[in-house]
Amino acid sequence: MARTSRRRLVRFGIAIEPQLLAQLDHWAAKHQYTNRSEALRDLVRRELVADEWQAGSAETMATITLVYDHHTRLLPERLTEVQHHYLRHIVSTLHVHLDHRHCLEVIVVRGRPAVLQELAGRLLAARGVKHGRLIPATTASGLP
Repeated sequence: MARTSRRRLVRFGIAIEPQLLAQLDHWAAKHQYTNRSEALRDLVRRELVADEWQAGSAETMATITLVYDHHTRLLPERLTEVQHHYLRHIVSTLHVHLDHRHCLEVIVVRGRPAVLQELAGRLLAARGVKHGRLIPATTASGLP
């Protein structure tokens, strides 16, 4: 039987205004956290990832999500051309046919934040892209 290793946790106290605590509890319940500690850990991690992206010097990860009309003249070719230009940054793609006109594409990318933002900008600005978003992530090397 495999043994699960437990992370070592440090307890600490925090002073917080009652209204802010109520908002935290409401947010945690809405996002289905089982306790405040896990909610706070995720909030801290989110900010650390944001700082990593702000610094811009470390290699990071992200996903780029696109919903587009593949009947838009030359759009699939333009999207492929942009992706080929950034080939060394693209880790994987997922392509899903939503209906007879629309596709969903999720692209996993790796590199410096500025390059990934440039890539996402070029894809999202293409005529025929209905919706899209860059979701910053991290390589997690600095996160516990």
